[in-house]
Amino acid sequence: MNKSSFIKRVNSPFWMRLFLLWKLPAAWFMGVRVESCTPQRAVVCLPYGWRSQNPFRSTYFAAQCAAGELSTGLLALVALQERDPVSMLVLRIEAEFLKKADQALLFTCEEGDLVESALDETFRTRQAQVVRLSTVGRLPDGTEAARMWITWSFKARAAKRLARKEGLL
Repeated sequence: MNKSSFIKRVNSPFWMRLFLLWKLPAAWFMGVRVESCTPQRAVVCLPYGWRSQNPFRSTYFAAQCAAGELSTGLLALVALQERDPVSMLVLRIEAEFLKKADQALLFTCEEGDLVESALDETFRTRQAQVVRLSTVGRLPDGTEAARMWITWSFKARAAKRLARKEGLL
């Protein structure tokens, strides 16, 4: 799929709900949704409600981590369109919870250029690349409630294995 078609799907509530149900059912259950996505910036909404709440009447930290991961992972998925496949893996999640999250949160990652550079290097060197992406969770009034750093590893898949999988060998 080309980038523009993929971005249209990511920004479509119907297609994203279907994707989340299929690939990330916990995020689907929590009501996570994509507000907007471009090659440089992804904004993901985590609603506040019984599905994302902890017993202390705030948003559960794991729900925040899921939304933060999705905001960074979407940029990687966009960058991978029209490229050879890679293995993507979260190596580390670091988080700071700065304010009680008792309303919806918007997680924004604006580091699409870092993802593109890491993937370019992955394909150039055929070596795994590690990139640390930041995302910020804000309350509706713009107050920063959480800051996360998701460390991703990208590794180009072996061409021989791909050829075998596609029946070419």
